[in-house]
Amino acid sequence: MKSQNEKYPAVYIDRDGTINVEAGYISHPDNFALYPFAAHAIRLFNIKQFYVFIVTNQTGLAKGYFDRKTLNNIHKKMTTSLKKSGAIIDKIYVCPHDKNSMIKKYRKDCNCRKPKAGLILKSFMDYTNIDRDNIYMLGDKLSDMDISKHIKFRKTILVKTGYGLSTIEKIKINNINSITIVENLLYAALEILK
Repeated sequence: MKSQNEKYPAVYIDRDGTINVEAGYISHPDNFALYPFAAHAIRLFNIKQFYVFIVTNQTGLAKGYFDRKTLNNIHKKMTTSLKKSGAIIDKIYVCPHDKNSMIKKYRKDCNCRKPKAGLILKSFMDYTNIDRDNIYMLGDKLSDMDISKHIKFRKTILVKTGYGLSTIEKIKINNINSITIVENLLYAALEILK
């Protein structure tokens, strides 16, 4: 249990392609599959008293590919599976928006769609004891890495799973040197905790 009188580091983890196998718009819990190393990585962060947050763009909601109940069931499957292995997610932050959505409640040019920083800023409001000098971003896309234009992370780490390999090519083309590249989420945890 974390004390409100102390500051704790935090890790922000993209969902699809980082924690679970990338499968496009996952519209049913049966299509959701955690990477086998995900629980171990998250458990390492738990042991070291990190806050663990998932930050995920889910425009499938805005496109009508699935509804909020389905997304909640997918997240319940994820958190239950992780918990069975002793790995705990503190909170899942979701951006459901698309400025071109046919569904009115999701039609918005928001500040929470990565690479914008709204999801991270929301966590700062929800958890006032985050050590903001000791936060990390992990993901498989440039939209995950580019949040660092708005938020000062101690380190941004790109994993090679999901879209990671194609993102490496974009990083090379754009000559971006500030990103650490690792094999997967477990290697990212080891990189941060070493």
